[in-house]
Amino acid sequence: MATIKVKQTGSPIRRTKDQRATLVGLGLNKMHRVSELEDSPEVRGMIRKVQHMVEVQD
Repeated sequence: MATIKVKQTGSPIRRTKDQRATLVGLGLNKMHRVSELEDSPEVRGMIRKVQHMVEVQD
């Protein structure tokens, strides 16, 4: 299955609990950490929710 690399570029400080939980669900909780996830609609939705704090890499 296809995979997607996601890098955290923004800090979760002063963000809501659900946005912090979404970052943890993506495997991100520290700055500049990269997580490789399978490309699914669920993961895409999580990325969309915190798109201001993450960057999708090729």
